[in-house]
Amino acid sequence: MIDMRKKKRVVVKIGTSTLTHHKTGRLNIRRVEKLVKILSDLQNEGKEIILVSSGAVGLGVGKLGLEEKPKDTPTKQACAAVGQCELMYMYDKLFGEYGLTVAQLLLTKFILMEDRKINVQNALNRLIKSHVIPVVNENDTVAIDELELEMGENDSLAANVAVISNADLLIILSDIDGLFDKDPKKNDDAQLIPVVEEITDDIIAVAGGAGSKFGSGGMATKIRAAEIANAAGIDLVIINGRYPDNLYKVFEDKTVGTVFQAQTTEA
Repeated sequence: MIDMRKKKRVVVKIGTSTLTHHKTGRLNIRRVEKLVKILSDLQNEGKEIILVSSGAVGLGVGKLGLEEKPKDTPTKQACAAVGQCELMYMYDKLFGEYGLTVAQLLLTKFILMEDRKINVQNALNRLIKSHVIPVVNENDTVAIDELELEMGENDSLAANVAVISNADLLIILSDIDGLFDKDPKKNDDAQLIPVVEEITDDIIAVAGGAGSKFGSGGMATKIRAAEIANAAGIDLVIINGRYPDNLYKVFEDKTVGTVFQAQTTEA
């Protein structure tokens, strides 16, 4: 059995759909402020929080007054560059109100290659020991292959960061309550799957499609993240980011969202 109350080093991934208003792409101030307050409280409680945050492109879209996420790569890069400033200014200001310091880590898949990831590990460990909250994002301004492929890479990035940092738990904040047996947006009788003990072909088959027009990816990328995390012995939880109090419920060991249990090896 998993005891969430014992989890200490935690990677929390926040998606664009959680950070912004669905219709406009502008920052959802009330929700973000509550999220930061809860994460600050968890950090003060003794948790070691690592934040993987999407939203740079989405915030850039809103900042530049665009009606939807652009299709061409140069405009996406411009949105990412503008939005990343907004993102870090926001986190620095909000976490600072609770006496916490944040640090920015912009990563690409090349930096996470075997011969280079030690640099990321060293930086993360030193920041955590200094009681700083690392804020990690894909470097979308230069990592154009991810922008062009629309792969929702921050889900996999969060899983890889969890592995590199030797995290106890990965929490992904989504725009739905977790993994359902069918698409809940199209089927009223869809049932939430509370626990996934093994990622089978059937589980992969029920993964949904793309998210909002300001974000990218969907449940399929979260399943992939679960595969990466679980294989490294890290449990993953998908919860609805629209209700920030769900984070407290996770650490109170209450049933919320979908838990993907890590693979265990019998002695």
